[in-house]
Amino acid sequence: MVQQLQGASLESRVARLHELQKAAPQEILDQFRITLDMSWIYHDSALEGVVYSEEELKAAIIDGAVSDSSLLPAYDEIRNHQAAIDMIRELAEKKRFSLTLDVIKKIYAQLAPEELEGRAQPTYRKDMPLHRLYFHEIAPPEKISYRMRQLVQWVNAPDTKRSTHAVRLAAKAHYQLLHIYPFPRQSGKVARLVMNLLLLRQGYPPVILPATQRQRYYDALKQNDDKVAGLIHNALGASIESTIAFLEENGVEA
Repeated sequence: MVQQLQGASLESRVARLHELQKAAPQEILDQFRITLDMSWIYHDSALEGVVYSEEELKAAIIDGAVSDSSLLPAYDEIRNHQAAIDMIRELAEKKRFSLTLDVIKKIYAQLAPEELEGRAQPTYRKDMPLHRLYFHEIAPPEKISYRMRQLVQWVNAPDTKRSTHAVRLAAKAHYQLLHIYPFPRQSGKVARLVMNLLLLRQGYPPVILPATQRQRYYDALKQNDDKVAGLIHNALGASIESTIAFLEENGVEA
């Protein structure tokens, strides 16, 4: 059972994680990243109702070979997701960074390159989807642009950063993005990637919401951002502890 980390305990475990990561050989870090990314893509896709096998994930991420042409769409989805994860890692390392509408659109474009259709940037959705996985209230199309501008202004505001803990801020940004539901597809993945970008920027590991909590996640989205933040906080604690355990079990000492 993963311990729930609060306040100073959370920060002390993050500090321990950083110590181990600095001491770890590169091959151990590379091995962990592959395992992490496969888990990340598996669980995040399962939240969207798409379940990949371990063989499909390995073939798309590690081997790069497609044995069956009928699997090409699935491999493309996996590789696009991997590319989006790589993108947010790069953005998290930049010295100067602000979450902008362009950044959010670039994440979406990486996940769904076919949505560009020759345009420089993807566009927001123009209708209310009749069939979707998420059943919480979402913004009408005419409100999307305004609410997206509001969101990035709130995230970047000095007052927000002073008064809102980084984990809470990331969780709330994710919650708001899913309630705006800006794109015709992949809005869930975009929201969770934005959340993890904000967490990585502050030195936290990425949060992977387990597929086993899919219904709890959907229910929390229908309630309020406190419910979602609680799930995010617990998943972050699990991520920290599992990473520390992996490094220690592989002989890393710090």
